[in-house]
Amino acid sequence: MKKQIKVLFNVFICTCLLTSCISQEKSKTDVLTNNDSTAASKKSIVETISTISDTSIEEIIAHYHRLKRENPEAYNFDDENELNNYGYQLLDMGKIKDAIKIFELLVAEFPNSSNPYDSLGEAYHADGNKELAVRNYEKSLKLNPKNINAEDWINKIKYATYDSTRFHKVYSIKQYKNDLDELGRRLTEVNPNAYKFITKDDFWKAIEVKKSLITERTTFSEFIWYCSEIIANISCSHTSMGYFNQERKMIPIDLRFPIEVKLINDKLYVSDPLINRKIVAAKSEITSINGIEFETIKNEIYKHISSQGNIETYKKNFINSHSTSIIPYALGFPKSYVVTIKGKSKPVELKKLKNYQNNFQELPEYLCKERLCLQYINDNTSAMMTIRSFAYYGSKFPEFKAFVDTSFKELEQKKIKNLVIDVRGNGGGPSDAGVYLLRYLAQKPFVYFSNSQFNEKLEPVQPFENRFNGNLYFTIDGNGGSTTGHFMSLVKHLKLATLIGEELGSNQFCTGGQKRLRLPNTGIIYAVSRNTYVTTATSLPVDRGIMPDYTITQSIDDYLNNVDTVMEYTLRLIKKM
Repeated sequence: MKKQIKVLFNVFICTCLLTSCISQEKSKTDVLTNNDSTAASKKSIVETISTISDTSIEEIIAHYHRLKRENPEAYNFDDENELNNYGYQLLDMGKIKDAIKIFELLVAEFPNSSNPYDSLGEAYHADGNKELAVRNYEKSLKLNPKNINAEDWINKIKYATYDSTRFHKVYSIKQYKNDLDELGRRLTEVNPNAYKFITKDDFWKAIEVKKSLITERTTFSEFIWYCSEIIANISCSHTSMGYFNQERKMIPIDLRFPIEVKLINDKLYVSDPLINRKIVAAKSEITSINGIEFETIKNEIYKHISSQGNIETYKKNFINSHSTSIIPYALGFPKSYVVTIKGKSKPVELKKLKNYQNNFQELPEYLCKERLCLQYINDNTSAMMTIRSFAYYGSKFPEFKAFVDTSFKELEQKKIKNLVIDVRGNGGGPSDAGVYLLRYLAQKPFVYFSNSQFNEKLEPVQPFENRFNGNLYFTIDGNGGSTTGHFMSLVKHLKLATLIGEELGSNQFCTGGQKRLRLPNTGIIYAVSRNTYVTTATSLPVDRGIMPDYTITQSIDDYLNNVDTVMEYTLRLIKKM
């Protein structure tokens, strides 16, 4: 397949000097041009001041003030996107101090707007000034309480310090129990759908059970495992302790499970023997660990993974990413590991790891490494578009928009008949990106949300005139979360495409807008979602992910040989049509 693919471009980068670029707040509308004829005739102030060569940022700013004082009607001083985009251009060029100066000018020019403070906060954070970063993010959030990006950064910065050496540390019974009560209280107070997938009685009974397990010898590592199960009971992917980062950072190397494994069709296979290459071979199927059937271990792990409505494909992929660290937690941190290999008469004791680097974020070779890319296949009669993320917030949105606009213009010019959109591994982002892409795919007006916290996107949205009219296919997997679930639920509901792969890791129902919190005694960091968003695809089940039309799973052989089973099946399907 690789020989057939001709890569035209990976990503179109918008320079963001044009007034059509969208700021964090303006990206929430579809107003991309200024309808005021007088404003449209004004010159771009940034294009004017940024063309001055061999001068300092202070001189450029002085020139800005001089032009505004002497000829205020000639330039578009009233468009805050101008300075905002110029600041990000400087930031992208590594000129952080200059970017800060421009964002400070932006704040001075638009003191009552939220986005300038958000941009200045980002620049200060890039410069290492966390105090000023938080201060400006807080100002942005005060002006716009819906600015989830600012809130998230505030909590990330405030709770960045984490003691990863506490694995064996023991707190008092009272401290542990008080933290469990606090955890339960905050989960149910903040998350508006805390009891959607579990009853109130069962939720609080689970906390009492964990309290009964606490003794004077309970370690921090055991307690954080208890907390992960309590949080997972909410069955909300946005309510979690993160991507197992706290747990895996502190587990001692000699306690890690010393081989990497993959869970495929409910069977556990060795994907990389690591230090145990002479003992076990890749592709071997493990049926038990330390005398415990793997099915039992898997069920124990699943209870601790926060997923939307208990979607198992997300949990499976979670194990595949963190097998060396999550298996020890499920087994109570054994000092040695003995595995039973299918086809072998005797169990095998594994050697302990001496060093290890988790590469779970690396993409397979056959996938496009850029977050956005377009490739042409099948003698240029078909195309494959990769949308690896919808996370294009605020001033980043123009990059997504430019890529999508350019891509669909080319697809129309080339008269592409078949389009495959790959959203595997897409963890989501703001709904703006999902709505914008959907406008190129929908054949009639659609309403995105049936219920949203801030009454957003409840009105009909018009498709673009140059929308794609050919055969549409989507490749999906259990790693697709958040906005990807919203987006794909509407693709499914509107019957826009053929879906290939595995059950998506999310669906039309999502509680987002995370509030990052910290337990007062043990310092465990967790996030609780607090805003409800539901698309108009309400007929779909809330406890399952978006289901494919063709369920295709990569075998262990295909995984080891780096074969994209899902895409190859999709291409064969296109040829049959």
